[in-house]
Amino acid sequence: MKRTDFWKLVLTSSLLSTALVVFLTRWPVPEPAHAGLAKTPSQTRTFDTARTRDEDINIRIYDELGPGVVNVTSTTLERNFWFDVIPRRGVGSGVVIDRKGRIVTNFHVVQEASRIEVTLYDKSSYEAKVLGTDRFNDLVILEIDCPAEKLHPIKLGSSDNLKVGQKVLAIGNPFGFEHTLTTGIISSLGRSLRTDSGVIENVIQSDAAINPGNSGGPPLNTQGELIGINTAIYSRSGESAGIGFAVPVNMLRRIVPDLVSFGYVRRPWFGVQGRALTPRLASALNLPVQEGLLIERVEEGSSSDQAGLRGGRRRVLLGNFFLIIGGDILVSLDGRPIGSHDDLVRLLADKRPGDRIGVSFYRGDRRIETAIELVGYERSGARRI
Repeated sequence: MKRTDFWKLVLTSSLLSTALVVFLTRWPVPEPAHAGLAKTPSQTRTFDTARTRDEDINIRIYDELGPGVVNVTSTTLERNFWFDVIPRRGVGSGVVIDRKGRIVTNFHVVQEASRIEVTLYDKSSYEAKVLGTDRFNDLVILEIDCPAEKLHPIKLGSSDNLKVGQKVLAIGNPFGFEHTLTTGIISSLGRSLRTDSGVIENVIQSDAAINPGNSGGPPLNTQGELIGINTAIYSRSGESAGIGFAVPVNMLRRIVPDLVSFGYVRRPWFGVQGRALTPRLASALNLPVQEGLLIERVEEGSSSDQAGLRGGRRRVLLGNFFLIIGGDILVSLDGRPIGSHDDLVRLLADKRPGDRIGVSFYRGDRRIETAIELVGYERSGARRI
């Protein structure tokens, strides 16, 4: 290569390098993505928007009624494989109902507990004693000894005039997270909830999220009144599926005086065992009615015994099951039709020993009308209808 060609090549390379450096130094460097977001007007602007009325209601109820919701911790003693005693703790919620230290929660929260502890909103804790239990409605009254000024009772409302679609607020301790507020609506009314102890009637169904730990806590209306006691959820995973159930507050109103005075609920003892009639069964037995309760057994001394009802006398095989026939057919109590044992339980739930009711039944083809005074029983551990 000639010397002149060499220097031309060097000069050309130098010029190109200089031009490339100038080009790169003057080329605008893009800003990071987060810098662009930071300068977006919608991200830096503060919206001058007032809280909604609904938000204000939520805040007011939480602030004013939150102190009336307590944390209930129960300790049960169990034995492991080697028969060592192991304490296990369960957590639920409770509602303060008066300044005498009385608290409502679920029976299953404290069932078989050897020790029960109640923690108030200010983190102070007190050992609680059981004042009364109603396992059939999954309710229990606890009592703690603490200064009255620390207690903030929640007003009992009414469950008579509730409507589907009405807003409901729940405060509780789901999974141990204390004083958690959730909201929703009443999804259904008048449900029957079957439990290990029986059937709870007129249960309130809502979609307010409740989870383990909410049991015993309050569902509240927008007036800040207690409308029930949260007792169960429907779930296949153990967590909220948007279907929760609460015992109605009117049931609580009825049973609290008995729980405080007697430790159990005084219930009438009707004392019958029977089978619900179906048109097919009535036709097979040639009975005069197609609906009612075919009485198989009457317990001596019970309300049904006082009414003169008679049980069956003969055991027969009908299809694949045995039944006792020849007894009376109960068709109504207190003017309301009885078509099954559940109907009987539902009607007697509103009655107390000493109440007078009308009884209508068939003996053969003859309809008999009578009136009786319901008798009770002095047992709190078993349900006798």
